[in-house]
Amino acid sequence: MAVTAFSSFSSGLLNTLLLVVLAASLVSADFYNEFDITWGDGRGKIVNADHLTLSLDNSSGSGFESRNEYMFGKIDMQLKLVAGNSAGTVTAYYLSSKGSNWDEIDFEFLGNLSGDPYTLHTNVFSQGKGNREQQFHLWFDPTADFHTYSILWNPKTIIFSVDGTPIRELKNAESIGVPFPRDQPMRIHSSLWSADDWATRGGLVKTDWTKAPFIASYKNFKADACVVSSGKSSCTGKSSNPAWLSEGLDNTKQERLRWAQKNYMIYNYCTDSKRFPQGFPAECKMA
Repeated sequence: MAVTAFSSFSSGLLNTLLLVVLAASLVSADFYNEFDITWGDGRGKIVNADHLTLSLDNSSGSGFESRNEYMFGKIDMQLKLVAGNSAGTVTAYYLSSKGSNWDEIDFEFLGNLSGDPYTLHTNVFSQGKGNREQQFHLWFDPTADFHTYSILWNPKTIIFSVDGTPIRELKNAESIGVPFPRDQPMRIHSSLWSADDWATRGGLVKTDWTKAPFIASYKNFKADACVVSSGKSSCTGKSSNPAWLSEGLDNTKQERLRWAQKNYMIYNYCTDSKRFPQGFPAECKMA
């Protein structure tokens, strides 16, 4: 009886451990398998399976891209941004297709003087047209630790989130003639580069190269997404679609979105009357 009980306990414990290991394996993907360093002459490094860094000095920045192309998905990445005086630097993390009529979904982190807040710049391009900028400050120091930056992209909406809090939603407005990214698969890209002609205070503050190398770090990448290979989506033919494919903002998340925009949004193209004297873009009516 005791042996049987111990055997059952051991079997149950083993199953539990296996489930824990499986769950852990699903938390983040392997950088070696998922990404290629695409430029930077050694300045970008895959440190281990769950840690990647990009660096910038006065000779070059660096960048990487995903091996997979995606057609809709829920993408998470944890970033720790360049610390200290990062003025003039830009850390870009985005989805993008190819060609002159490309689609793109952008997070860009504009560097700062020590003690000043980072500017989180967001934009969405469809058929090569962007000009949909919203900018935010953050409610934490993004250089002190890793934080999760997420993009939910499905046929009806694009939602930008930070640590699970939505900061921006762009709804599909094709019904009123506004193009929406839903026909072109996109890869994940990231780069660290110098843009001191515009990045910090409109280019008034230049990069201090005595502080180089500037380093941004990445970990815990996760893509719950439809992978496109040879023109075919991994989601095609599935008996049940993933929940995120029709996900939007519930009441709780809408409240969080309003909180983030009220307290931390510093620019919204949909309220810039000087930029659009003849009237705001059509999709602003759906905000």
